[in-house]
Amino acid sequence: MTFAIRTLNAISPAALTQLPEDSYVVGPDLEQPDAIILRSFNLHGVEIEPSLLAVARAGAGVNNIPIEEYTKRGIPVFNTPGSNANAVKELVLAAIFLAARNIVPAAAFAHRLRGDAASMNKEVEAGKKAFVGFELPGRRLGVIGLGAIGVEVANAASSLGMEVMGYDPAITVERAWRLSSSVERVTSLNQLLERADVVTVHVPLVDSTRSLVGAAELALMEPSAVLVNFARGPIVDQAAVVAALEAGTLRGYVCDFPTPELNCHENVVTLPHLGASTAEAEENSARMAARELREYLEDGVIVNSVNFPDAELPRAENASRIAIANSNVPNMVGQISALLAAAGLNITDLLNKSRGEVAYTLVDVDGGLPAGLLEQIKSIAGVLAARVI
Repeated sequence: MTFAIRTLNAISPAALTQLPEDSYVVGPDLEQPDAIILRSFNLHGVEIEPSLLAVARAGAGVNNIPIEEYTKRGIPVFNTPGSNANAVKELVLAAIFLAARNIVPAAAFAHRLRGDAASMNKEVEAGKKAFVGFELPGRRLGVIGLGAIGVEVANAASSLGMEVMGYDPAITVERAWRLSSSVERVTSLNQLLERADVVTVHVPLVDSTRSLVGAAELALMEPSAVLVNFARGPIVDQAAVVAALEAGTLRGYVCDFPTPELNCHENVVTLPHLGASTAEAEENSARMAARELREYLEDGVIVNSVNFPDAELPRAENASRIAIANSNVPNMVGQISALLAAAGLNITDLLNKSRGEVAYTLVDVDGGLPAGLLEQIKSIAGVLAARVI
């Protein structure tokens, strides 16, 4: 069987070697694709084609994908958490150094100097006092969100001598294992904000994190504190930041999201969304996305989906596999099993996983499926999508 993968952005050619040419056709203009791989392309308002089985974003954020619509169609959406963590970590550390040593305004001052060497040296000595900064060892860094990027930032900052605090009530066991023992876990956001000299944000943009750091939160921070945001712009209340800077209750703000209001303020450094913009991160993300699609298309395996549960089941030998996306309602597996039994099929292995209102079922049966059975499964109330692999 040959799968068609539509690319909606430039995807690393090296990464696409994950998809063998004898069983995959890949390109931007393919009709009726089995899957889509993209980076920043906006899928909101784009019609979902009947052939589509999966979408993978080469990156962590999925705000450019209408998740709810795809879920209703039984289409898993994959992302690539951690694939760009090192790239973002390095830029966040650079941002902290930029703020600590006032590097951007100091460089701008130096670049504007004119005249002969003697006059420039005189201006340098007179002007450098305006850019006195601070060193990192002993300073307190507060990391909001301890996912793949947050953990790397926390560990790296700790190795630089900073006293690091981390806040994440939903930290996973895997990330907790990776977190340096020197990082202090705090139990409330307010506690972190009150104590930190530098605060960096590493959470996804969802309803509960929109304006997570607003006027009330900024009021808890020391006037000498710096705020860093390389996650998503709306996680920080921009108007509140500008007000705090103008009132002198916040030292500086460094972020990856320029706006007219922010760029007008001398204590703000904005970068053009460079967080994951390295050749290495783009290739890592694309490789991971391609691998996720291949595992799903060929074996029905789900890993790193943002809307369906992880589901991994080794293939039974000489068996047909049925992959079913369904609403998380009672007796779904019972109804599927009853249809298989009525068709005289023996179940060799079965996996059923749920995530909120949706569930996913993999069933391996001896031999092939008789004609019409797949349509019977699809007709069960609550089944969103089903296919035979």
